[in-house]
Amino acid sequence: MTIRHTRRVFLTAATSVAVALAATACGSPQDTASGGGDAAPVKVGLVYSQSGPLASYGKQYIEGFKAGLDFATEGTGKVGDRTIELTEADDAGDPAKAVSVAKDMIGKGTKIIAGSTSSGVALQVAPIAAQNKVLFISGPAATDAVTGANKYTFRSGRQSWQDVVTARSFIGDAADKKVVVFAQDGAFGDANEAAVKAVIGGAGANVSSVRAPASATEFTPFASQIKAAKPDLLFVAWAGTTAGAMWQTLDQQGVLASTTVVTGLDIRASWPTFGAAGTKISFLSHYFDGASDTEAAKAAKAKVPGGTLDLFHPDGFAAAQMVVRAVQEGGDDVEKMVQALEGWEFEGVKGAMKIRAEDHALLQPMYQAKLSGSGTAFTATVQKSLTGDESAPPVAQMKG
Repeated sequence: MTIRHTRRVFLTAATSVAVALAATACGSPQDTASGGGDAAPVKVGLVYSQSGPLASYGKQYIEGFKAGLDFATEGTGKVGDRTIELTEADDAGDPAKAVSVAKDMIGKGTKIIAGSTSSGVALQVAPIAAQNKVLFISGPAATDAVTGANKYTFRSGRQSWQDVVTARSFIGDAADKKVVVFAQDGAFGDANEAAVKAVIGGAGANVSSVRAPASATEFTPFASQIKAAKPDLLFVAWAGTTAGAMWQTLDQQGVLASTTVVTGLDIRASWPTFGAAGTKISFLSHYFDGASDTEAAKAAKAKVPGGTLDLFHPDGFAAAQMVVRAVQEGGDDVEKMVQALEGWEFEGVKGAMKIRAEDHALLQPMYQAKLSGSGTAFTATVQKSLTGDESAPPVAQMKG
């Protein structure tokens, strides 16, 4: 586990929206945040995957966070006269490591923890936040269970329900439609099948599944089962090194030509996996470069290495905006931080964002997308944008 202590002051490329955000605060940020001249730094702990299977997600998250902090503080890295002091830690996707380092940070006076690339990590850190009455802003972790976990837990990314609602939008009225979930056996497949049954089945569709062993390398029999079912929508949930062969088989066996096939659009580096099938798939998307043209998106592009946004840059960016809002309004009072975030509406990279007060769900745009081109030259374009209200999950009961 590595921990890096840094004090960062950033130069800004765009400040107009940051000014607007600051203007929504009641009173002077200096007065609110510093208690009238106390320039002690604000300690923020960032616990995310720097290594492990989700390291690429974590990299995008931290790049987005630093860009968002620059944006929300107008390039100063400060709220009032207080520097935002970041402590970064690698949880490697291990909940036990995350809990250990979060407790250590809290013991050293940190009142804001952010990060959680992994859903398993988020679900273990959330109770720690409630027990210690510190603010926790979960990151890319998509599990629905983070929403409503407790009053101290928020999220800066989307959740699984929003993904599946976006998939449902491809078939319009779901009543009496036939939907097949094609997924691997195991927890990942179980979770996706359950989500589709809850969201699309709950809207009146008839949902069934075709499941394959995680070790499968021959996919023709599964393609035949799918074609025989004649679904109106095929929802594919697949992970791992066999994805390329799976998509090639679905394409060769005519599945992609016979029905609407929907899957999630992952990070840009994964796009070549789709091969020739890429242009024939309908994608639900959390984000990709060019999906929005907000001031926040422009600012993020100007700051992230390479100037190209990816799937989880918006999550880090929004987390930083939420941190700055919490400190502007709450200073060192965590209860006031929570109140400042509940119901807050702001413009993030994706556009209009709203933190639902009842359960802390983050309502946000979601996208239907298509790929054009091929291989490493694929380009994604938005086919339709869903508003935050259109993709909103049902209100969850706050657990604590």
